[in-house]
Formats: sequence, structure tokens, C-alpha cells
Amino acid sequence: MSTLTEDSLAILGQEVPLGRVDKALKELWGADNARTKASLMNFAIYSEESSSLEKNTALLAEITQEHACRGLLILAQPGETAAKPRAWITAHCQLHEGHKSVCSEQISFLLQGGNLDEVRNIVFAHLDSDLPLVCWWQGDLTQSFSERLYSVFDLLFVDSSTWTDPAKAFSTLEEAQSQKTARFRSYDLSWLRSHLFRTALASCFQSAAAIAELQQLQSIEVVHAPGQRIAGLLLVAWMAVRMKCELKRESDRFALVLQDGQIVTVNVHEGTGSEPLQEMTLVTAGGKFTVNRACGGNRICTRVQLGEHVNEESLPADLPDDPALITDQLSRLGGQSLYVQMVPVLRQMLG
Repeated sequence: MSTLTEDSLAILGQEVPLGRVDKALKELWGADNARTKASLMNFAIYSEESSSLEKNTALLAEITQEHACRGLLILAQPGETAAKPRAWITAHCQLHEGHKSVCSEQISFLLQGGNLDEVRNIVFAHLDSDLPLVCWWQGDLTQSFSERLYSVFDLLFVDSSTWTDPAKAFSTLEEAQSQKTARFRSYDLSWLRSHLFRTALASCFQSAAAIAELQQLQSIEVVHAPGQRIAGLLLVAWMAVRMKCELKRESDRFALVLQDGQIVTVNVHEGTGSEPLQEMTLVTAGGKFTVNRACGGNRICTRVQLGEHVNEESLPADLPDDPALITDQLSRLGGQSLYVQMVPVLRQMLG
């Protein structure tokens, strides 16, 4: 874990006593008539990683280009020692009509020591009125992910690819969402990253002949980047839900069972590339369908072989970074009903 230094904290802006945060923000806006505050939501980024504040300041700057908000960066490190909270304020500004800056304010909290209740009370005493609260929870769902905290979330972004124990974390998330006090919708960045890959795979099945082959599916192979096994499993779970398959598990291996009882073998393994999903190959009785990143750069290749006929395409596939994925979802604010259906299948795969 990286060590915090005063130099690394300088990017956070002006340090202020915890009790003067609101007053200091008013002074910040009153000192410059060319700047005006804009806010449509509270956007919190929670982390327990020591080096996160500097990195998350840059990530929040990207998000505020599209969505005005009050940003709250939270580095929480609860412990047995007495709480030692520190706070900083700054602003992220965009020029409006070439002259006046429209700005989102950022409050950064370093919360060392103290208990979980102190973390919650300090942070959420500084929300912007009754605006909705979006939280990007980075890393594992630790003990800090408690009912007193998530009960005030409206939207929650997580990244299942970073969880050290995905099976436990999915159970924790499911239990949280089942609570009567929980009102939040959750979005998994590991799933959102696969959108263009899934779109490319769907493009392979535009003809009636190709669609018919799916009923004779024999095997699925998925190659994922190091550390991205969950992304590969989510892709298989997506196929299972779309084709209404059942999961058959034997020891540490699993297969899909089609509606007519045919067994589809599944192989999910690690590759060497950097993109989360490297390749997916479906083999049927009379065909082979492949999607991969072999094109290089921001392209995805598809190859459809039906008998003697072969069709190949190269499709655009810019890989959005995490802030771009989040801003896109904030613009849509749609549900993830398909993802909700996939999670039980994924949990069976995890054992």
C-alpha cells in the first residue's frame, strides 16, 4: 500500500478544518464572480487504498465534464485509534460560452482511525441538500459497506474484477439489496466493459441460418486478460440467460444445458492481452463463430464460418475508461434487468 505524503495531498486543494467545510465552500464561490456552482447530484468515490485521493481527483475531473455534481472523495482507514479526520476543498471548472466557468465542487476526506459510524457521519453531513447520491465503491465490499452507509445510496458502481473473493462479495451485495432500507441500483464496471464485445458477437447472428445454429451449440471458449476472469464468466452467464440454459457443475468445471438437453462444454481461461475480453468462440454442429481483439488497436474482429461459407468483419471498438462508462450510465439512468438475471448464474459458476 502506498504511503500518503503532504506532496501527494497538495492536489486536493485547500485544507480546511472539518467544522468549516461548508463555510469555506461559500467563501470559495464568493471570491470569484466569474465562477458559478452547478450541481445535479452528489457523487462519492469511496476507497480504502492510500494512493486513491490523487488518482480519484483526476477521475472526478473527467466525470464533472459531463455531469455537474458535488464530488466527495473518501479515503477511509478505520482502526482502533481515535479518529483523525482531515478535509480539503477544490473545484473542477468548465468554460461556458467562452467566458464564465461552471464549476463542480470537490470535498476530499482522509478518515484515519475511528469506527464505521464516524466515517458515515462525517461524510454524509456534507451532502448537497436533497440531491441524489451516487457512490463509486472501489475495491472489496469491506465491513465499511454497511446498512447505515448504503441505505443512503441511490446508485452504486462497483467493479467485480477487483474483488479478492467474488463469491462472497456478490453475496454481500445481494444481501444489501434485499434490505428494506436499501433503495440503490447497482452497476458493475466489469459487465459494462463488455458492451462492444457483446454487440460484435450479436452481429454474427444476423441471418436465419446463423440463428438456427445456436440450437446446435456444442462448445464455448472465452479468453480473458489477466485478472479479468469475472468478465469472462459474465460473458458465459449472458449466453446462458439469453439462450435459457441451465448450468451443470462438476467439481471445478461447468457446462451449459440447452433446452433440449444437449450439453455445451465451457472453457474460460486467461490470455495475455490487456483488454478484459480477448476472444470468444462458439462451435456448433455446422459452424464456428469467433469474436476477438486480433485486429489490434480499437477494433474487434468477427469471423462466421457456416459450412464452406466464411464472412469476416472488423468493427470499431473503442474501449471506454471507467469515468466514460460511468458518465454514460448516468446519462441513461436505465436499469440492468439482464445483469440481475445473470448474477445467480455467475454465482453458481463461482461455487
